[in-house]
Amino acid sequence: MTKVAIVTGASAGIGAATAQRLHELGFTVYAVARRVDRMAPLAVLGIHTAGVDVTDDAALVALVDQVVAESGRIDVLVNNAGYGSFGALEDVPLDEARRQFEVNVFGAARLCQLVLPHLRARGAGRIINVSSVGARLYQPLGSWYHSTKYALEGLSDCLRVELRPLGIDVVVIQPGGIATEFPQVAGDRLLATSGGGPYGEQARRYAVALLSEPDHISPPSVVAKAIGRAATVRRPRSRYAVGRGARAAVFARWLLPDRVFDRLVVALFAALGTIAARRARPAVSPTTGS
Repeated sequence: MTKVAIVTGASAGIGAATAQRLHELGFTVYAVARRVDRMAPLAVLGIHTAGVDVTDDAALVALVDQVVAESGRIDVLVNNAGYGSFGALEDVPLDEARRQFEVNVFGAARLCQLVLPHLRARGAGRIINVSSVGARLYQPLGSWYHSTKYALEGLSDCLRVELRPLGIDVVVIQPGGIATEFPQVAGDRLLATSGGGPYGEQARRYAVALLSEPDHISPPSVVAKAIGRAATVRRPRSRYAVGRGARAAVFARWLLPDRVFDRLVVALFAALGTIAARRARPAVSPTTGS
């Protein structure tokens, strides 16, 4: 029988690319996201699409029931839905912090709970959680976002050893800089939250770095290919760091002491902000001075 996969956060970026990749690999794919209209290109390919908010428990229950009723099985769950809400810890309202945990952590955990009875019944399956190199690294003004990714990886590690005796694999994907909507969303929220307060100068500098187009970012297809491998190989790795610079960044964090890495992070983001600001500055005419 054709294997069946659920992919969350599939309206754009990594989720959309992953749904398409798994479809190409022969999976029956259920791509879900809040913005159904953005998934029209996936529907044209024959991918099932549905409007689902991962914080809506009733919608998640209905989704899993629908997949099982229509396809008779679930083989792979790709928890990709998530977003970055940046800002100084002092500035971010706790309601926003909770919202980010609801989307990035609890939504993924709840879907795991719902699909696991079906995976256990077959004694096989894959849960693939899309985390970030931000679960190994950190940066100023990103405490809540990084906390969610650290939490997702801790959950995944425990789940991996918990489910191994049952024949179910748990894989973590750690994207680095990927060309998605993430920088725009994170940069806008950073400015809205901390751009005018005591952290304003730092926030504006880092927002410029986030909103710029770094040369080292990779396309979402790079991550989708890694997820495709994790979903199909006989023995997947527990982690896949993907995207330009991702492996180097994770290795540097492992190698360097905290204080040295702290200095590196501060210097790196200061440099990125300066470079991005220079790129965005209007050119000065040598004849008119304007």
